[in-house]
Amino acid sequence: MDLLWNDRRTRQFVTNVGLITSDGLLGPNIMAAEWTHHISYSPSLIAVNIRGHDATAENISESREFGVNIAAESQNVICSIAGRYKGIYVDKISVLKESGIAAFYNAKRISKEVPMLVGAAMNAECKLVKHEELGDHIMFVGEVIEISADENIRPLLYHNGRYWILGEAIIKPQPDILNRIEELAKKQSRTR
Repeated sequence: MDLLWNDRRTRQFVTNVGLITSDGLLGPNIMAAEWTHHISYSPSLIAVNIRGHDATAENISESREFGVNIAAESQNVICSIAGRYKGIYVDKISVLKESGIAAFYNAKRISKEVPMLVGAAMNAECKLVKHEELGDHIMFVGEVIEISADENIRPLLYHNGRYWILGEAIIKPQPDILNRIEELAKKQSRTR
């Protein structure tokens, strides 16, 4: 089955906004990638899914490294700019710097030319370990070689074509409920 971009049936996902930074033939670039996921703890791996004709895909393919900056609640304008323009036509890093909307620092463990976003909820520097074409995107998997996060900064959420902030936390089930479920799970256990 093929679904068109922006099909309402696919809008039930809730994601973060990964701001993927890279450097290559077109120079430093930033793009907004809704499909950014931590997929392994050991080794620590992050997957980003990017269209193959984007500047970021070309940069990562060439340099074999990239930055992952999880957008903070306050960075919705940065996300809109990074997602609205294509890096093959617009120097988005310069637009963000010159407008005073965003500040960057040089990566520490990957190429110093890769910009990392100041004020993000999380910054990770990644070395490419695998890439694979999946449908209309390329999944780039990078091993995290440097990471920092500020637990006081909450990540920006994306759902149904809009940005959201985290709301009230929902309490986990009470211990008596979990104990009862544990008893039922033991009763229904499959032996192998």
